[in-house]
Amino acid sequence: MFSEERSAAVVAASFQGTRDERLRQVMTSLVRHVHAFVKDVELTEAEWGKAIAFLTATGQQCDGVRQEFILLSDILGVSMLVETMNHRTGGTSTESTVLGPFHMVESPPRELGANIALDGKGAPCLITGQVSGPDGEPLAGAQVDVWQANEDGFYDVQQPGIQPERNLRGLFTTDAGGGFWFRSIVPRYYPIPADGPVGELLAATGRHPYRPAHVHFIVTAAGYRPVTTHVFVAGDPYIDSDAVFGVKDSLIREFPVVDAPARAAEVGLPNPFRTVHFDVTLLREEQAPLAAQPAEVQPIPVPGALA
Repeated sequence: MFSEERSAAVVAASFQGTRDERLRQVMTSLVRHVHAFVKDVELTEAEWGKAIAFLTATGQQCDGVRQEFILLSDILGVSMLVETMNHRTGGTSTESTVLGPFHMVESPPRELGANIALDGKGAPCLITGQVSGPDGEPLAGAQVDVWQANEDGFYDVQQPGIQPERNLRGLFTTDAGGGFWFRSIVPRYYPIPADGPVGELLAATGRHPYRPAHVHFIVTAAGYRPVTTHVFVAGDPYIDSDAVFGVKDSLIREFPVVDAPARAAEVGLPNPFRTVHFDVTLLREEQAPLAAQPAEVQPIPVPGALA
């Protein structure tokens, strides 16, 4: 029977008939850890009620362009932990980071060299790079999906009717040498949406809501493992305190100023402009690192579980 001492064991035992072994393992472990947490902090009924209200409000904040639960996962570091465990590279390919909550629409296909800053606002920037395999082989025809916030720190989906549709988004195909280049603006740090339950939690715990300046990338190529990543601006004031813990040293780049009228005219940008070079290395599919959990698993034994 249920008791304070045997609570986790009794509830975990209720999942023993679960046919899906992975589901049984996850639910058993979840119950064990949640019950241990409740006992560790001596959770009160009032606090339990506040937690339920918080989760309810988090769900109610979600809509077609905002996912408050992803934000919650992000600020607790869970998104980054899952991403990191499932994309272990051993230093042989570009590191991954969080997807973020604003990859809500498909990026429009654009020609190499296109300007994704449709409203013309912001400090102009030339972004270049090469996609290659683990042995340095250039990957022609790779897909490079990019998106970023505007100079005020908002994504297009956050400002319908203010920003042009699909502003600062683009889907590019690498050339014969695996190269890509496009025009954009220098990204700027910005706060994650802080007008909902997640923002209230950050404020209550004395944390800021800011993400350092970055450009999002999803890079894919046939026969290779895709990567979701960012390029971050070196020297950003929030580079060491990203609200979602997404920064990795290997993804930080300088964005130097280029003062060269001829080069500016060549790439179609005003002089001077900023630039960044960001190469991406993909693993072959057969080289893909193991996920955090293999497909075949055994349920975690729970001391005192009922037969």
